[in-house]
Amino acid sequence: MPDKDLYKILGVSETATPDEIKKAYRRLAKKYHPDANPGNRTAEEHFKDISTAYEVLGDLNKRKQYDQLRKYGAGGFEGFRPGQGTGRWNPGRGTGQGFSFQDLGGFGNLGDIFKDLFDLGGMGSRSGPSSQRGDDLHSEIEVPFETAISGGNSLLHVPLEEPCPACQGSGAEPGSETSVCPECHGQGHLSFAQGGFSVNRPCPRCYGRGHIVTQPCRTCAGRGRVQKMRKISLKIPAGIDAGDHIRLRGQGRQGSGGASPGDLIITVRIGEHRFFHRKGRDLHCEVPINLAQAVLGSRLRVRTLEGRIELIIPPGTQPGTVFRVPGKGLSVNGKRGDQLIKVGMKVPQNISERQRQLMQDFAREGDLPH
Repeated sequence: MPDKDLYKILGVSETATPDEIKKAYRRLAKKYHPDANPGNRTAEEHFKDISTAYEVLGDLNKRKQYDQLRKYGAGGFEGFRPGQGTGRWNPGRGTGQGFSFQDLGGFGNLGDIFKDLFDLGGMGSRSGPSSQRGDDLHSEIEVPFETAISGGNSLLHVPLEEPCPACQGSGAEPGSETSVCPECHGQGHLSFAQGGFSVNRPCPRCYGRGHIVTQPCRTCAGRGRVQKMRKISLKIPAGIDAGDHIRLRGQGRQGSGGASPGDLIITVRIGEHRFFHRKGRDLHCEVPINLAQAVLGSRLRVRTLEGRIELIIPPGTQPGTVFRVPGKGLSVNGKRGDQLIKVGMKVPQNISERQRQLMQDFAREGDLPH
């Protein structure tokens, strides 16, 4: 995906707000998620691109680095010669603020994308002719509301690809012969000169293996991998929010040629709650009161995360009034949110004749509209 624009992938402008980016990601992730498109490899690739794009653009610091990289491109690199180790990116030229591709290693596979794009020596050394880090895998999990608040464990079933046990990942039928790929001469990749950089691409003839299979493995049909369903117990940190990611290092697709596996990146969805809904650290809820309580005032017992509290409704409270209770929200990164309680009007559908007469008398006094 090195030649793709992350903003275009999410369908947003370069000036998009964080909220616009999150909404675009959720809409596209729902559309292209593998669970909604079983067996659709194109949708799976779209989903991976979308997740990588959001992982970068959804974080202010990562987005800033990416914007700098887009702005300066290859011309902003100094001190780099192909095959002579890593260069550093210094758009300031003299400011002392350098940028290294290693700085990108903390988010998604963007660092790997640019390492593959520019083939920086010393940063992406290959352990074999066809060695290549495994792809990151993406999945989603819906976490119960209570678990998202207090933390806990959730069980996740993920279809993962593992090396074929019959051919040990070679793709060749055991006992059959293979030949050195004539296209890449056993290297597994082809090198191209691009803008002063050495650019590597997996060999299209041997699919990066470095050898040609004459008799495909019957177990995996020559793919070298088989799919298995893996059960993972996932630790959910307290206060996690919808759209957050959990990254499991080394739990992605197995690398080729002995290279390290990719990561498993899990996007979190939060289940609904019948009483609470969440906005950041704050909890929102709504409680109904009747006309008498609104006019005369009342005391209500209202549920919180830590038990019930007494809420005082002053006389003359209007429908839609919101009462803020400090410190009764979620604790995230050491900061505690509030609970916001909205008052709704509960209007009885059936009343007695005496109640009707009282309401009519009340209306004649001019306090209620006729």
